[in-house]
Amino acid sequence: MAQQRMLSFVSVDQQTPDKREADERRADFHEIYADFIEAKANEQSSRCSQCGVPFCQTHCPLGNNIPDWLMLTANGRLEEAYEISAATSNMPEICGRICPQDRLCEGGCVIEQSGHGAVTIGAVERYITDTAWERGWVQPIKPTREFSQSIGIIGAGPAGLSAADELRSAGYRVTVYDRHDRAGGLLIYGIPNFKLEKEIVERRVKRLADGGVEFRLGVDVGKDITFADLRGKHDALLVATGVYKSRELAAPGNDAKGVLKALDYLIAANRTGLGETVAEFASGKLNAEKKNVVVIGGGDTAMDCVRTAIRQGAKSVTCLYRRDRANMPGSQREVANAEEEGVKFDWLAAPSAVTEKKGGGAKGVRAIRMRLGPPDASGRQAPEEIPASDYEIKADMVIKALGFDPEDLPAHFSETALTVNRWGGVKVDYRSMMTTMDGVFAAGDIVRGASLVVWAIKEGRDAAASIDAYLKARATSARAAAE
Repeated sequence: MAQQRMLSFVSVDQQTPDKREADERRADFHEIYADFIEAKANEQSSRCSQCGVPFCQTHCPLGNNIPDWLMLTANGRLEEAYEISAATSNMPEICGRICPQDRLCEGGCVIEQSGHGAVTIGAVERYITDTAWERGWVQPIKPTREFSQSIGIIGAGPAGLSAADELRSAGYRVTVYDRHDRAGGLLIYGIPNFKLEKEIVERRVKRLADGGVEFRLGVDVGKDITFADLRGKHDALLVATGVYKSRELAAPGNDAKGVLKALDYLIAANRTGLGETVAEFASGKLNAEKKNVVVIGGGDTAMDCVRTAIRQGAKSVTCLYRRDRANMPGSQREVANAEEEGVKFDWLAAPSAVTEKKGGGAKGVRAIRMRLGPPDASGRQAPEEIPASDYEIKADMVIKALGFDPEDLPAHFSETALTVNRWGGVKVDYRSMMTTMDGVFAAGDIVRGASLVVWAIKEGRDAAASIDAYLKARATSARAAAE
């Protein structure tokens, strides 16, 4: 057996993949990090301490077996490392690119806590699966048996795609419905190319299609086909629509010309990057070029907006956030990348109004300074206004990145039996992910609220396991009744 090269963190420093210079990356939408070469991936993997309690694994929503695939990578056993990685994640190369590892696996790394710098888990995860694609180890789905039951999945985002992968691999007939003309959800239309090149998503979708998953795109369930029709057509349904309703700015000027919803802005940018002609981008409405841009919000969507505006050639870009940097919900790495690229962060500041020019259109954002008071019900320090601290920031374009709420699905689907919780998300039994309707399941952001892609993948997998158990139980009951 080859000698195991591990625990080298005492002699090998942490090294992340090379990052392109800020001036270079401001000029395009390509990913900013270079790939690891094999020797570097092996070396960085060997820094893992193989600790008895792998906090990296417990901090990963998917429970990825990180220590094992790090050990295999360190010893050059990449195909085995890929198999271990793919056993718990349907999109490891996507998670490796867009997960906030600093808040998850790497944040829990034991050697990070000891001051040696975390193992670069995300970069290695990306390297393993990118290599697997290059070397032909990623194969189309080939079920060992076929079942007659079919499942309809509403939503082709990460929750729907991961569930489709699991269910088709189990041998079920799977049809995915999505209102957009491409599968991928926010992986395609929400996340910019500089974080996730679209061909990375497209090859995942192609693998599912090649394996027998049917995609019905451009189909808006509730308009083009009824929810009742889908229930009659399929043996089980999974609702994985995500949440797309933007939260509004509760301040005067919210509807002024030049005030945009983050998702409208990002979808236009991504469609343009895909080679489409977007009328509102071409007219300048959704294009930040030569404009003073203010983005309101502090999450990952806000970071996507500010960094997109920089690449579109904005005159200035400011991120307005009511708490301080330490309390920002977005990835600290994304904040650092944005700062390098020229984004200004205005911490402890909240908007009070959007001011308008005499002829119409945004002129600026009136803001007020904040301070952090005692913790609120969530445990976070609540921001409080500082009296008489108003000021104005010049802005031709104001982007609202304040989060997302669910659409009214019972109304959209014309299905009052589909129960929602107090904030409008679909209500499920978390033991089974089944809704209040028999045979109808739900997963992802429409259940838990706007969250991380890795959580959507996790819930898609959980829902698929429950659907499999549900259909097998029904088949068993039917056989028993027939006897």
